[in-house]
Amino acid sequence: MKKLGFLFLALLLMLCGCDRQAEEPKEDLGYQIYYINKDGTRIVGKDYEMQAEDRDEVIQELLVALQSDYGSVDVKQTIPAEVGVTGYEMSENQLSVSFDANYFNMDAMTEVLCRAAVVRTLVQVPDVACVSFYVDGAPLADKNGNVVGVMTNDSFVENPGEQINAIQEASVTLYFANETGDGLVKETQQVHYSSNISMEKLVVERLLAGPKQEGKQSAIPAGTKIVSVSTVDGICYVNFDEGFLNQNYEIQEAIVIYSIVDSLSELSTVNKVQIAVNGDTSGKYRDDFSFGTLYDRNLDYLSEKGEEGTEET
Repeated sequence: MKKLGFLFLALLLMLCGCDRQAEEPKEDLGYQIYYINKDGTRIVGKDYEMQAEDRDEVIQELLVALQSDYGSVDVKQTIPAEVGVTGYEMSENQLSVSFDANYFNMDAMTEVLCRAAVVRTLVQVPDVACVSFYVDGAPLADKNGNVVGVMTNDSFVENPGEQINAIQEASVTLYFANETGDGLVKETQQVHYSSNISMEKLVVERLLAGPKQEGKQSAIPAGTKIVSVSTVDGICYVNFDEGFLNQNYEIQEAIVIYSIVDSLSELSTVNKVQIAVNGDTSGKYRDDFSFGTLYDRNLDYLSEKGEEGTEET
C-alpha cells in the first residue's frame, strides 16, 4: 500500500464490475468532488479544479479533498474527520482504498453515502474503472458478513426528483393498521405530488397522513415527523424524530414496522428498509425490532386486501 503523503495537497484545496472502461473527467467541468448534503440524505457533486497531473498524485489529491471541509453549510465532509485513510493500491483498473477501524463508527446511512461519494469521485480518474474498500486490513463486508466487493457508478441508486415545481401523478400502495391494530390492510391511493420529492419520502408522508377509508388507521405513532428518507443501493433509510418512540400499544409493534417496510417495498427502487430515530440505529422499537436491522418485505401480517383509495392533491 502506498502511504498518503497529503499535507502539501491539502493546501491546494484552498485554491479551488471492472470490465467497464474507466470514465474520463468531463473536459468542460473537470473533476467533481462528491459530498454528503447537510441533511445526510444524498450526495452532491461540486466542481473541482485539479492541480495534479500524474495519476497517483490525482488519486491522492482527490482523497485529500474527500477528507476536507468544502467550506459550505450546504454539504458535509465526505469522509468523517475521525476516519483515517491509510493507503491505496492500483491493480489493473481496480483501485483499492484502505481505511482504519474508525470506519465502522459511521451509522449505516452515512456509511453508504460516504461509500457512494468516494466511489463516484475516484472513478473519474483515468484507468480507474472500479473501487474496492478495505477496513482495518480486511475487505469491507455488510452487516451479514458478505464482502461488498468492487463498486462502480452503477452500484448506487440515488433518489429521483430534481425538477422543481413540476407536478406529477402516481399510484402508491400503502399498508395501514386495521381497526384492532393486529394486522395490516392494503390501500391504493392516487396522489399528485411535486417532482422534487422522492417516491420513498412520498410513501412515508402518506403513511403519516393516514388512510382515506374507514376501518383503517395509521400505524406510525401520532406526532412522528420525518427527519430524512434516502435510498441508496436498494436500501431505504428512514429517519424519524423522537416522536416515533411514542407508543400506542393498541397497535402491535410488528404492524408499525411492517406498515413502513411493506409500503416502501412496493417501490421498484427498494429491496430493504432500515429505520432510525434521529440518526441512531443502536436501539430497539419496543422489545423485538432492532433499528440496526435491514428489514425485508413481509406480508404475513396482511389481514385483507382493502379497496382503492381516494385521489389526493
